[in-house]
Amino acid sequence: MDARMKPDILEVQPLELKFLFELKKQSSCSVQMINKTNHHVAFKIKTTNPKKYCVRPNTGVIDPNASCDFTVTMQAPKVVPPDMICRDKFLVQSTVVPEGTKEEDVTSNMFAKEDGKIVDEKRLKVIFISPPDSSESSPVNEPSKLVHDNESREVKDDLVHAKVDESKSIEVSKRDGESTEATRKEETYKRKEPVKRIEQPVKPSHEDIKRNEEFMQMNDTEELILAKEFTEMKSKVIELESRLTEAKATILHLTEEKRSVTQEKHFLQGELDMLKSKRHRAQSGFPLLFVFMVSLVGLFLGYLLHS
Repeated sequence: MDARMKPDILEVQPLELKFLFELKKQSSCSVQMINKTNHHVAFKIKTTNPKKYCVRPNTGVIDPNASCDFTVTMQAPKVVPPDMICRDKFLVQSTVVPEGTKEEDVTSNMFAKEDGKIVDEKRLKVIFISPPDSSESSPVNEPSKLVHDNESREVKDDLVHAKVDESKSIEVSKRDGESTEATRKEETYKRKEPVKRIEQPVKPSHEDIKRNEEFMQMNDTEELILAKEFTEMKSKVIELESRLTEAKATILHLTEEKRSVTQEKHFLQGELDMLKSKRHRAQSGFPLLFVFMVSLVGLFLGYLLHS
């Protein structure tokens, strides 16, 4: 997608982190982020030099049409960088998230550029500022101005040297009988040479190209980490699904066994009830053998009485 067509989710002010540079002293600056949408927006802040800076907070969620500030603290420097120029950079990533998302829910996976997901990115550069009592009152990250001043001095020096060469050339021409016209041409050539050097186009520095490459490598590394995490998560999901299938089969088998045991229990209970009822009927009234014996004894007694 073309960078001009990317939606501006967050407005970041300022786009330059200005630190007061003093040896063995920490320096801080604050940056404001404004949510320009009607949705909840999650953000994450990265830097090319995480050991040198402390960002609080570095992740979070901003409500619709609300703002949030984060503070960047630079560790106390021990040495002065060449020309007081800093090549460190920061990256602010933002994306729309569902309502109810909390700060602890923000992960690197949310900012993965996949499936057409919109991720807004803002790059911030670092500028060192001299202390107020320093002779340099302006920001030190103006290399073009310094180069221009240096080249202006070179032009002035070249003009002075050109005048000296001119006077020497005139004396030599008088002494040797040469014409002054050749000397003037030589002087004009010397004067034009530094001007040409000033007009040469300024090429991108090697450090800028290197920092851009570091950002690209950082994004590539994060994408690889996200891809690895996604693969691991997918394998875990497959494993959990297989375990869930096995658990369902076990539960179904146990349910069938329980049903069969219940049926067998009911059958045995019915058999037991039937046996109890038969035994009760057998014990009710006098047994047939007892009645026969009583009748036999009665007949015997009646016979004895009549005889």
